Amino acid sequence: MAEIAKKPVKIVETVLRDAHQSLIATRMKTEQMLPIIDKMDQVGYHSVECWGGATFDAPLRFLKEDPWDRLRLLKKGFKKTKLQMLFRGQNILGYNHYADDVVEYFVQKSIANGIDIIRIFDCLNDLRNLQTAVSATKKEKGHAQIALCYTLGDAYTMDYWTDIAKRIEDMGADSLCIKDMAGLLEPYAAQELVGALKATVSLPIDLHTHYTSGLASMTYLKAVEAGCDIIDCASSPFALGSSQPSTDVMVETFRGTPYDTGLNQDIMTEICDYFSPLRDEAIKSGLLNPKVLGVDIQALRYQIPGGMLSNLISQLKEAGKEDKLREVLEEVPRVRKDFGEPPLVTPSSQIVGVQAVFNVIAGERYKIIPKESKKILMGEFGQTAEPFNPEVQKKAIGDETPITCRPADLIPPELPKFEKEVARWKQQDEDVLTYALFPKVAEEYFEYREAQQTHIDPSAADKGNKAYPV
Repeated sequence: MAEIAKKPVKIVETVLRDAHQSLIATRMKTEQMLPIIDKMDQVGYHSVECWGGATFDAPLRFLKEDPWDRLRLLKKGFKKTKLQMLFRGQNILGYNHYADDVVEYFVQKSIANGIDIIRIFDCLNDLRNLQTAVSATKKEKGHAQIALCYTLGDAYTMDYWTDIAKRIEDMGADSLCIKDMAGLLEPYAAQELVGALKATVSLPIDLHTHYTSGLASMTYLKAVEAGCDIIDCASSPFALGSSQPSTDVMVETFRGTPYDTGLNQDIMTEICDYFSPLRDEAIKSGLLNPKVLGVDIQALRYQIPGGMLSNLISQLKEAGKEDKLREVLEEVPRVRKDFGEPPLVTPSSQIVGVQAVFNVIAGERYKIIPKESKKILMGEFGQTAEPFNPEVQKKAIGDETPITCRPADLIPPELPKFEKEVARWKQQDEDVLTYALFPKVAEEYFEYREAQQTHIDPSAADKGNKAYPV
């Protein structure tokens, strides 16, 4: 293997998206972000991840904010730094596949409103589910970063990773991301994986992981030494635990080395000083549970992301079966194997987890099969790395013929229907996309927006004519 050239590592700052999604359920408000944007714009980050993921759903549902407004305000503030979002391939930001026309329109509007880099992934690593989003991003002159969902299992050999990386390069990706959503990537495994990918493709490689298992900072160190170009980090007050490694710590780690980021630590300290009270307030209110700041070794033992583990505990508590947690944890890998060994990331993690709970509570495996389990076994989410267990698949779908084509090929254009349904509420082109992804939540938000606009606070006139609650 050729010697890797040593060069400065680049930083993606996640405090405005994944960090608060991981630690405080995506509850950071736009008004809490805006005062620090000017300082963040001066640091020299590769990009700031600030949109996508749950930052579309949560503001609408819980904060009564329009995510499109947030994006436009962030773009206005970040004059030098690229803005990045997370995009679930054919699922966009939802949980089911959408027609190509909806995917294309969402990409178009995301870039038009300020996004520069779109990180696109599929929960099964089925590249067919990424092509429409990648092509649309390229058409709109955006940066298409394709993410591989990292996981462990019989199917996930080094040949698997290098083969899929080559296919990603052939698809026209501008960069490749190793997306380690459960913190499973260990330091020396990262060194081996990054080295193999660098020898296979010429794309810049970005590594994204979570601190859940306690390994992430060491994993970044070995990955960068192996040639990793970009790492995802979070400003210290919203780092660690189920979030990312600390930006400040990683910048200091590489200072004075060939990998020196060159980022301005003095300004980063001011950014930490800004976010620290927000963290303290979140802890005081109970929004930030100190438990999520610790190390959860279960992530390595059962390969379960932190959010999935908390969901399993919640489901068992509701059923009065909390004593069955260990049985459920042991059942998860078996269900995952039956379901073709998918990576455990939204929505596959929820599907596998719920099925494992039903298998244990019912006292008989697959006595109860939820509709989402049937969908994955029907092929509605795409192709898995391993075949389904034929007996389980037969029990779930009976004599129905499984889908083998790209699932979205079976979905007719949907935009005209959504345009018609949202006409009553539409005030901007983007409203049709908000409605397409979350119809019920969107209607509730549109009703709220309309109510506010009929009671405009006169003092809001100098705030961009935006309606504010009175």
